[in-house]
Amino acid sequence: MELYLDSADLKEIEDAFQLGFLNGLTTTPTFMHRGGVTDVDGLIVKLSKIVPVLQIEALGDKAEDVLKEAKRQLALGLDPKKTVFKIPVSLEGVKACNLLRREGLLVNVHLIYTLQQAYMAMQAGASYVCPLVGRLQDQGHDALDLVEQCVFAVDHYGYDTKVMFSSVRTVEHVRNALNIGVHTITVPWKLMKVLTENNFTSLGTQQFVEHTRLMTVKVKDAINKVNPVVSFDATLTDAIVKMTEFGFGAVTVTKGDGSALGVFTDGELRRKIQQDGRNVLTQKMGDFKYNPPVSVDANAMLYEASEIFKKSKVDTILVTENGKPSGMLDIQDMEVD
Repeated sequence: MELYLDSADLKEIEDAFQLGFLNGLTTTPTFMHRGGVTDVDGLIVKLSKIVPVLQIEALGDKAEDVLKEAKRQLALGLDPKKTVFKIPVSLEGVKACNLLRREGLLVNVHLIYTLQQAYMAMQAGASYVCPLVGRLQDQGHDALDLVEQCVFAVDHYGYDTKVMFSSVRTVEHVRNALNIGVHTITVPWKLMKVLTENNFTSLGTQQFVEHTRLMTVKVKDAINKVNPVVSFDATLTDAIVKMTEFGFGAVTVTKGDGSALGVFTDGELRRKIQQDGRNVLTQKMGDFKYNPPVSVDANAMLYEASEIFKKSKVDTILVTENGKPSGMLDIQDMEVD
């Protein structure tokens, strides 16, 4: 099934065709008017250089007028093999379709609302017939049944015509088009952008990324670069200042040889002030008792740190390298940005 973009917005057209696999662009005078376009010919020429196939309107009261307008547009520099002229269905419209096809030009007979209209366009040699599904459904009609009938007619009678599913309003319409077996669909960019989205896919992708990271990233490459450290002979006030400067909720206390004595957290700070009052602020950090710090080697893989987090139920792990503190690994550092 061919996939066309339905738009006249230059920015979204440029974005959409970066996908690399769209078959072409359909646009309308209505889209251009809404977008404030004043130089229609200029925009058409610009779009023709961006997209593989461009479908544009060729209007006229008589079939000969439509043919004349199509030739005028081609004279702007358009490639007849990559330009499809859209003609609203009518008796003059299908006559114009036949005239353009005899000239070897491609034609989309659109604004199709009935099978009879589609039949006349097919018989006239239309390259595309274009039922407007959304508009038909707005009027309470069974638009999908009409599209199915058009596809059946093409297949049954062997017309060299493609049925284009247009006036797409929902993602469900895209699924409908696939199920019916239409040859072409033209979709607005806002819907095309969400066709690949699914919550389960997003969750699965995130899980794959996280698990890959655990197995391929070392702790030292994931740690927060913040590494507040104070010596055992510093006061608690010094430690508070250090934690405040770094904006971190813990500080590593080191021994005289630079190895870790323990980790002092803001939670312990609150408990000590509640127990001992302001006098505790002048105490040396080496005067406090510390549990052996929960630590991980800087060269360990993240999955090892993950297991430590699970077993210890802490939020921050001391990272050591050659026996000395080199940083802190916060549980949030395990998450993918």
